[in-house]
Amino acid sequence: MRLRTLLARLALAAGRPVSADALIADLWDDEPPAGATSALQGLVSRLRRALGDAGTVGLVAGGYRLPVAAQDVDAYRFEDLAARGRRELAENRPEEAAAALRAALGLWRGRALENVQEAAFARNSATRLHHLLAGAAEDRFDAELRLGRHAEVLADLGAAASEHPLSERLAELRMRALSAAGRQSDALAVYEEIRARLGDELGVDPSRALAEVHLALLRGELDRPVARLEAEPSRLPARLTRFFGREAELRQVAELLEEGRLVTVVGPGGAGKTRLSLEAASELRERVWFVPLAGVSEPGRLADAVLGVLSSSDSRLYDNGRLQQATPLDRIANLLDAGGGVLLLDNCEHLVEAAADLAEQLLVRLPHLKILATSREALAINGETLCHLGPLDLPAADTDPAEAGQAASVRLFADRASGVRPGFALDETTVDDVVEICRRLDGMPLALELAAAKLRVMSVKDIVRRLDDRFRLLTSGSRTALPRQRTLLAMVEWSWDLLDDAERTLARRLSAFPGGADLPALEAICADDSLPAVEVLQVIGSLVEKSIVQEVSGRYRMLETVRAYMADRLAESGDDVARRLSEYFLAFAEEHEPLLRTGEQLRAISAFDAEHDNLIHALRWALAARDALTTSRFVRALFWYWGIRGMSRQFETYVTEVLAFGDELPADVRAAFQVVQGVGIDGRTDRQPPSLDRRALSFHPAVPLFRLSRLASADQGQAELEHALNSPDPWVRASALWAQDFVRTQQGDMTTGAQERREALRAFEQVGDRWGMVMALLAISMDEDVRGNYEQAIGAAERAVVISSELGTEEHLAWSKGRLAAARARSGDLDGALRDIEAGLRQAGERGLRRLETTLMNHQAAVFRRSGEYRRAHQVLDRLETLAHRTPLPEDIVRGLIAGERVSLLLAEGAAARARVLLPQAVRGSFAYGNPGQLATACEWLGRLLALEGDAKGAAGALGMSERIKGVLDHGDPEIRALIGELVGRLGEDGYRAAYREGADLPRQQAIDRLAEVQGQDPGPR
Repeated sequence: MRLRTLLARLALAAGRPVSADALIADLWDDEPPAGATSALQGLVSRLRRALGDAGTVGLVAGGYRLPVAAQDVDAYRFEDLAARGRRELAENRPEEAAAALRAALGLWRGRALENVQEAAFARNSATRLHHLLAGAAEDRFDAELRLGRHAEVLADLGAAASEHPLSERLAELRMRALSAAGRQSDALAVYEEIRARLGDELGVDPSRALAEVHLALLRGELDRPVARLEAEPSRLPARLTRFFGREAELRQVAELLEEGRLVTVVGPGGAGKTRLSLEAASELRERVWFVPLAGVSEPGRLADAVLGVLSSSDSRLYDNGRLQQATPLDRIANLLDAGGGVLLLDNCEHLVEAAADLAEQLLVRLPHLKILATSREALAINGETLCHLGPLDLPAADTDPAEAGQAASVRLFADRASGVRPGFALDETTVDDVVEICRRLDGMPLALELAAAKLRVMSVKDIVRRLDDRFRLLTSGSRTALPRQRTLLAMVEWSWDLLDDAERTLARRLSAFPGGADLPALEAICADDSLPAVEVLQVIGSLVEKSIVQEVSGRYRMLETVRAYMADRLAESGDDVARRLSEYFLAFAEEHEPLLRTGEQLRAISAFDAEHDNLIHALRWALAARDALTTSRFVRALFWYWGIRGMSRQFETYVTEVLAFGDELPADVRAAFQVVQGVGIDGRTDRQPPSLDRRALSFHPAVPLFRLSRLASADQGQAELEHALNSPDPWVRASALWAQDFVRTQQGDMTTGAQERREALRAFEQVGDRWGMVMALLAISMDEDVRGNYEQAIGAAERAVVISSELGTEEHLAWSKGRLAAARARSGDLDGALRDIEAGLRQAGERGLRRLETTLMNHQAAVFRRSGEYRRAHQVLDRLETLAHRTPLPEDIVRGLIAGERVSLLLAEGAAARARVLLPQAVRGSFAYGNPGQLATACEWLGRLLALEGDAKGAAGALGMSERIKGVLDHGDPEIRALIGELVGRLGEDGYRAAYREGADLPRQQAIDRLAEVQGQDPGPR
């Protein structure tokens, strides 16, 4: 019972958070149990399990929240519909009022909040809702009577009057209904009955309004509504399958038909225009005539098709048995001239001019008629409004079954799949393949249904493997479907057949752009003598109108299925635009690349983002052509963008591809790429750098940065550092300052470079490079945090978060948001840290940012640990372990980080034996990460474990090793400070210092080797 009460209370909040205190008061009234907070948490956990993923109860700032909107709660939907009905009634629109009020009353299934009325909030809410119910019922009776439906409501009116015998409005409505039915004596009896009740029970007379109705009844002046003729019901084709998604489009069609008279649903073939229009039509109050035009081959037969649907016999056009002389348009107009109604013209694209002419003439002649049309292009007449229909919404590329199942495309595929293969389910074994199918087929309903049909003979994995030959694969649709809907090839060919020569030329050339194109690119690459540049704009506009091409913010692209078909046509034509495309995008990349290190950085990143697929396509063409110089120029223009964006795979792959040219490259180019290859995007190095001449260093402004990051010691690169610090390029100077500090930090020296960090920040600010600002701010925040300067650490991290959000790269968001959460938590602001983490997790969930999600969940577990909520911390880590294989980070690193946090949690719980078992895996993860700070943290885990096991001297020595590896002991961590206090208490001040120095005075490599012994692995030189 209390679980239902909690659900009702959160649902009535309609998505707003409810504080724990308010929930406790509402659930237990004035008698909360001992440990009420824990009891509430237990109830919330039970409710989460009961609701499953679809209704998770979240803990947010302000309390607990059920993620539902007001329109998802019947109580609020009822109130909204009832208020709408009353407004329509006040404006004398009884038909609209009756529809809204019937919908409102239809939501009731007994008494309001029937099972939870022991709670005071439920009793109050139920009372209010029942008052609203009575009013809505009266309004509905009023609307129905105005429509002349007195016979239908008389019985319900009598029942309502028995339940509310003192309601004067019900009495008035009954009198009107009885009078309209010719039962004046019964109507008078109703008046006498309520007059007596009012006098006996309340001591009052009937109201003036009721008395006037009585007087009008006596005089025979009471209005008698004339029953309205009901329109003949719509004859829509029965839908044999479930409809998924398109909620926004359905609302849009309804709103457009409410405001206008001609609405055309436009979209590419296979998008589901017909199905959407039928779903929208089924919700209309007006009669709908559905006219399928796909089988009409000639414009002259359009009128016959419409007439065939409207009527098989036209009695109104006969006079004394003779057919009147009338044109087809006259006959259609006469048949439709029966009050309001909607004519649904389906599949107009091949008859678009004839359909437009018919629609215009009918709308002029019949002011009450509305037309809903579907077509691959607009009818293009005055008064037309468009509903553009694109693909169904798609899941994120890397998601779990619950998240994937929220996407309409996945739900459609899974539904059709279970129809052809009983028992098919979206689970861990199928989700990745289903997601790939949905994404590669653009979320187009017809393509998804054709793919699902193949499950009769193959698995989802087999379908994925064959999608490269999609036109051969996706055949054998429904035998009853239109011919062009039985195969994917036929669907696209139908669109191709509707194009003229210029449109076909541009369509096939546009297929050469995997990332779509803007107008300048189209004019530069696709134009020639057969298609002059001045005509490209007009032709691309025509392709957009015909739903072959989609235009978004000045960018033109095709759905992948359409592009695959057009690519085949391009190959057949021998029309080769590859070289022009490669030359254009190389020039584009080299023009925008220098801006990546200036105040124009965001604009340049946006430009590279938009064209990245095209740039990779052009780069791969140069590789396939064995053009070493062009390939190296492409990679030179792209590798810093890849670095900023965290695209490690592209970075490593294409740098290696360039070096594979060997002696075909100039010596300085080869040497520069060798430097770039030796440093990953995260700054980790693999070997000592070769010596370089100035030409190699000047090959790209970032080469000195890569070079300095690989130096084994500050002395070795002093000359190159001085050269970089004196460079005329301000960005090179800024990056040299940052690299100098980075190298020292990697060598275990966090102190010497403190000044360089701040100088680097100022220098990056001057040139406007947000990447550099974030990197410098993260180093500053970490340094301040380690020293216990929390305010400065939080300030730097907050600024890094802001700049990372501008930069928009997941890697920097993960670093900066994680750094901020850690700084807040270590300062003692656990609530603030949790708020930041939850906000970041929402962002990660909405945008599918797995790296950010992984980072923040690890910090979330740490915050719960610091809060003493160990069970919740374990739950977060359990969940994180299920996601480890889905993150872009190497799985060994992710699992090592999880193991490290799990070790910290076990140590906090005092579970030394379990921590000892897990510690080697955590240490291996630290070595895999390769960061001195992570290695130092591993030493701290070892120190806490040894202390828990009773080895105080060993624990102090482990802390000393941490300082030796990192360069400073983490005095900003409250847990480390508490451990030091404990060790001093057990060893004494002098004893602690002596034991600590044993670790701190070790040579750095020896300290690393000792840590490596914990995980039984030789770490190699560092």
